[in-house]
Amino acid sequence: NTHPDHDTLATFRRRFLKEVELLFVQVLVLAREMKLLKLGHIALDGTKIDANASKHRALSWGHAHKIEAQLRQEVQSLLALAENSDRAAIPDGMDVPAEIARREDRLSAMALAKAKIEQRAAERHRHEQQEYEAKAAKRKSQRDAGKKPRGKDPEPPEAGPKDGDQVNLTDEDSRIMPVSGGGFEQSYNAQAGVDTETMMVVTRHVSQACNDKREVVPTLEQIVALPAVLGEVHTLITDNGFFSQANVIACLDAGIDPLLALKRESHHAPVLERFAPDAPEPQTTDPVVQMAHRLGTQAGRALYSLRKQTVEPVFGIIKRVMGWRQMSMRGLAHAQGEWSLVTMAWNIKRMHVLRTA
Repeated sequence: NTHPDHDTLATFRRRFLKEVELLFVQVLVLAREMKLLKLGHIALDGTKIDANASKHRALSWGHAHKIEAQLRQEVQSLLALAENSDRAAIPDGMDVPAEIARREDRLSAMALAKAKIEQRAAERHRHEQQEYEAKAAKRKSQRDAGKKPRGKDPEPPEAGPKDGDQVNLTDEDSRIMPVSGGGFEQSYNAQAGVDTETMMVVTRHVSQACNDKREVVPTLEQIVALPAVLGEVHTLITDNGFFSQANVIACLDAGIDPLLALKRESHHAPVLERFAPDAPEPQTTDPVVQMAHRLGTQAGRALYSLRKQTVEPVFGIIKRVMGWRQMSMRGLAHAQGEWSLVTMAWNIKRMHVLRTA
């Protein structure tokens, strides 16, 4: 009786998920005590993980209104049929009260789904309004300084749900997300901050956002909370999906040098461009301009090039070798705990490689 049944393992994981999650940092401390880990540069990226739910169980705002109207009409028709049962023939096998109750249950479910979509739309509008106000304030300051802002003025965001806004009836915390290779799946956005020297995961969290712009701040919060014995993080490296002026400033406020790509990387850069001498340092206090200059230096390019060979192989091995492509549990809290467990397993696997190297 040395091999627990899969149901026993699943029950243990669900029952002690929060306690197991606390072991994540303890594993990092153990790696430090074994002289396998000392923090320096962190590469951050995200990968889409399938939710334990089908995208075909998603209900959109527009479709919910159509189904709701249809159900209400059917209820009225059934009520009329029941009232006139002495004069109209009820189809064989039809239980009118049961049919009415079934549709009323679906209407209640529709109301809950619509309320959830409205709640998400309000949260989205709040974020979009903050971004709009920040952009408007920046353009105003440029005009006040006598500079002409580039491009058109941003349009204020529209409040309220859109017809395409959806909620999944199986796992309402999951989201429809675009996946690599094309198409859309019901997914979570799993984030990992990986040490460039050891390829150990040092930060991890799960997001419901399709893009990565809001994932820098949660990562910085985890970095700041790491035990001092692990060492000091000097640089955060990301692709252009994480870039925003606010994220650059957030890194600097946390005492970390940002290396966030401003645009998509160009492949096969000319050889003379790759070996060109560094441009003079710009005489400005603009943090984005300073970061852009650093990205263009020989040292900055060399450091940024570590990103692909650091975090992307971790995702590939977790999915292809460890075989983990889909959440087993439902809900954001469970998804977060499961991702912590998976990344902790990766770290233990990585410690064995580093120990025997």
